[in-house]
Amino acid sequence: MTGGLSFWHETARPGRTRRPALPGDLDVDVAIVGAGYTGLWTAYYLAEADPSLRIAVLEAETAGYGASGRNGGWCSALFPASLPALAGLAGPAGLAGRAGALAQHRAMRATVDEVVRVAAAEGIDAHVAKGGTIILARSRAQWQRAREEVRAAREWGRGEDELLLLGADEARRVLAGAGTRGATYTPDCAALHPARLVHGLADAVLRRGVDLFEGTRVTSIEPGRAHTRHGLVRADVVVRATEGWTPRLPGHERAVAPVYSLVIATEPLSPAVWEQVGLARRETFSDHRHLIIYGQRTADDRLVFGGRGAPYHLGSRVRPEFDRDERVFMRLYATLLEMFPALAGTRVTHAWGGPLGIPRDWCASVGLDRSTGLGWAGGYVGDGVATTNLAGRTLRDLVLGHDTDLTRLPWVGHRSRRWEPEPLRWLGINAGLRATTLADAEERLTRRPSLVARAVAPLLGG
Repeated sequence: MTGGLSFWHETARPGRTRRPALPGDLDVDVAIVGAGYTGLWTAYYLAEADPSLRIAVLEAETAGYGASGRNGGWCSALFPASLPALAGLAGPAGLAGRAGALAQHRAMRATVDEVVRVAAAEGIDAHVAKGGTIILARSRAQWQRAREEVRAAREWGRGEDELLLLGADEARRVLAGAGTRGATYTPDCAALHPARLVHGLADAVLRRGVDLFEGTRVTSIEPGRAHTRHGLVRADVVVRATEGWTPRLPGHERAVAPVYSLVIATEPLSPAVWEQVGLARRETFSDHRHLIIYGQRTADDRLVFGGRGAPYHLGSRVRPEFDRDERVFMRLYATLLEMFPALAGTRVTHAWGGPLGIPRDWCASVGLDRSTGLGWAGGYVGDGVATTNLAGRTLRDLVLGHDTDLTRLPWVGHRSRRWEPEPLRWLGINAGLRATTLADAEERLTRRPSLVARAVAPLLGG
């Protein structure tokens, strides 16, 4: 059951019963491991393109159990790798260099609208509001980073229609964060209810004849086969869509690192409080600190606010007890009050968390090995609500053997190197997480861009 996993699950479809598990051995054309956004989008677009395909989605828990039902609800054009990093990829797909990086960026922008389109077409009430994203600059160092981000965007040909620099007064009219000096703003983001979206997608694939088996843990994957405790699934193509749970699969223990992100949700706020805070168009928001935070105003006027800071667990362990860390929840609440003093006394009604998948080079990827029939997508580093949709459409084209603009994007076929063995992985990741906290503290003291952040940037995808 998903009711206690997050505010989103509790308010999406409370009391829903689990769908039946795999009844026994099965032969299909495509087997998809994982019923989160990646797996469901892949099934959706494949079934739409070729209704004759036999498709089975295998889920260990329930649809949307993982990050798809626990995230901050940002459907954004953010991609975890920067444009310079994308330009440096030497993948086998086709486009490379500056042209490839910009094509990837354009595809991400278009994907935000594609998610909105499908939700409307399928009658999925995901509480979508495309208000864009405002990222506040609340210190001199943050303001310097904001200006540098816009300068770099202009060098890549990205104009004010994509990224805008706001002065202090303009920024406060959108979001009145304490100490605001300015902000960056992009229109390329929609706030949404992630669990409503994932449950709606599950219904949509079932309507298209896809088999969705819940409570069916895949214990191993090999060419042409997905092994479960309920039976063997034989398929021409097996797609791995397991994100933060990937290290549980034999042979994939070091493919991604599951790092936890935690979230809180407030009680509904009064119109008077929202008048002081802002977000009239339900813009998503953050600020330019190093330790990532993110927030949105929900359709029922709550404030959902999350961030990193929870530790990485030795051996890439993923356990339900890691979903909660009271110290991190308290820090998130303190940060929220520091940013918005008008929230003093506001009650937090929900607190939750979950793992996201981080590849060693912080670059998401999608691909299909035609020699083995094994496909994959993931490593979204928390930017997966939209990226999974792009992955699903790309996997559709790869599985069907179509050469398209999507299959030529630079992330297609990219292979990140494996993470270091333990305990080096534990030491390195937690040192990096600690360094981002220290970098923000350093900037509060010195009022200058952090030297710590500069030193660890190569380790954190920078």
